[in-house]
Amino acid sequence: MSIPLVEPTALDEGTLRVIPIGGLGEIGRNMTMFEYDGKILIIDCGVLFPEEHQPGVDLILPDFEPIRDRLDDIVGVVLTHGHEDHIGAVPYLLRLKSDIPLIGSGLTLALVEAKLKEHRIKAFTLTVKEGQQERVGPFDLEFVAVNHSIPDALAVAIRTPAGMVLATGDFKMDQLPLDGRITDLRAFARLGEEGVDLFLVDSTNADVPGFTPTERSIGPVLDQVIAKAPRRVIVASFSSHVHRAQQVIDAAYANGRRVAFLGRSMVRNMTIAEQLGYLKVPDGVLIDFKKARDLPDEQIVYMSTGSQGEPMAVLSRMANLDHAIEISEGDTVILASSLIPGNENAVYRVIDGLTKLGANVVHKANAKVHVSGHAAAGELIYCYNILKPKNVLPVHGEYRHLIANAKLAQDTGIAEENTIIASNGTVIDLKDGVAKVAGQLDLGFVYVDGSTVGEITDADLKDRRILGEEGFISVIVVVDAGTGRIISGPEIHARGVAEDDSVFDDVTPKIVAALKEASGNGVRDTHALSQVVRRTIGRWVNQRLRRRPMIVPLVIEA
Repeated sequence: MSIPLVEPTALDEGTLRVIPIGGLGEIGRNMTMFEYDGKILIIDCGVLFPEEHQPGVDLILPDFEPIRDRLDDIVGVVLTHGHEDHIGAVPYLLRLKSDIPLIGSGLTLALVEAKLKEHRIKAFTLTVKEGQQERVGPFDLEFVAVNHSIPDALAVAIRTPAGMVLATGDFKMDQLPLDGRITDLRAFARLGEEGVDLFLVDSTNADVPGFTPTERSIGPVLDQVIAKAPRRVIVASFSSHVHRAQQVIDAAYANGRRVAFLGRSMVRNMTIAEQLGYLKVPDGVLIDFKKARDLPDEQIVYMSTGSQGEPMAVLSRMANLDHAIEISEGDTVILASSLIPGNENAVYRVIDGLTKLGANVVHKANAKVHVSGHAAAGELIYCYNILKPKNVLPVHGEYRHLIANAKLAQDTGIAEENTIIASNGTVIDLKDGVAKVAGQLDLGFVYVDGSTVGEITDADLKDRRILGEEGFISVIVVVDAGTGRIISGPEIHARGVAEDDSVFDDVTPKIVAALKEASGNGVRDTHALSQVVRRTIGRWVNQRLRRRPMIVPLVIEA
């Protein structure tokens, strides 16, 4: 779905402007800006992880273009919880201006600060908790407890004279959460009575009927799998899934095993969670990875990153025999996470690789080892009926999720014209209970590739895909500057093409003839001659080899 690019009008006095910068039409890059009276508040600032068609890319950031020239107007960044798709881009935003205040719960800010430390950035932070209210610029903020797959998640109500907005962040309504912290429906009801003018609501599971199962249903399954495992157990999960780590620790302890964390982010995040009291670890259960290797196989559980098939994560390296832990017959591997759309092929490759090495791989498709952290359709309907919002903006999801969420809102009586299906960059103005689309900005992907940010373009990625899938051919020709006569070449070299270079002997006379014809017509420009070479060998390779490789012709004058 695409909205035509329309330059938004100037912001009227007394109007709240809302612009989703990321998180719509995708699972990740969550970021929304709110503008009122010349000041900007940002909710979340996350990353998107690359897919297979984006080779070499490490992370994908939101496009900061709408705020790049207005950094001094930003009064704060509210972080709803500590997952990467909501906090991962914070270091890149603070590179632009390091003193933008960060607002969030204790665990969320601790995870962000650890990340910022690696980027050598000292942040200005404000720790908040549920029930707390804060005035930030022209925005009155109230924080509400919500349940998610990480502790300390918060929804935020934003009050301005233009109206009240409620943004859920990621949430579900688990009535038996591991930490006893449920989504505060009493606060939701109170806000509904006050009047929610715009509801920004998590859409990830909007197309899933019913209610998301409780986290407590996972513990017995993990305990059973670990109890039956004859040798080592490796559990792969998100590095910030504290609840899952707690269940693994509890199951390991119950079965006389010790736990070692693997992966830099896993070790860092779980250390923080334990220090802050969010992770309860019995004495003597945790053990350093290096010491764990000396234990008998039946006494150890490793907990690692890599549940999404990331090439450099621990589990992928194990599957590729590129890790100190060598998977062998009788090992048990548990993938305790859901599949993020786009990662399916990578995950199944890892599963196949581990199975080939002799491991028993347990995952969501064959055992109940994961439940989602997002509200399903039944929970969303429940929220709509409690809140009775005037306008709804589904966020955080691919387009099918956004549309499913809008349909749920409409089923509860919210008018179709009051449910806004937006894209990243859609400009929405709110005033007097009326939300309307006021424009559409042209926002793109910002790629992190090694140490470079924003230098890689879609054209560069296309070149990488061609190199990886079709190969590379270079052609070097030296011509006389005055006559255009060929002095040397054509010299042809190929990489990533199955055939030997000798196969190009057939096309060499064609290149010579084409250059001779061009020079006979008075063509002397080396760029024009290079294009003659490109077209000639390109047509031949396509017809003869059925390939479309990257062709780099070089015509040199002498």
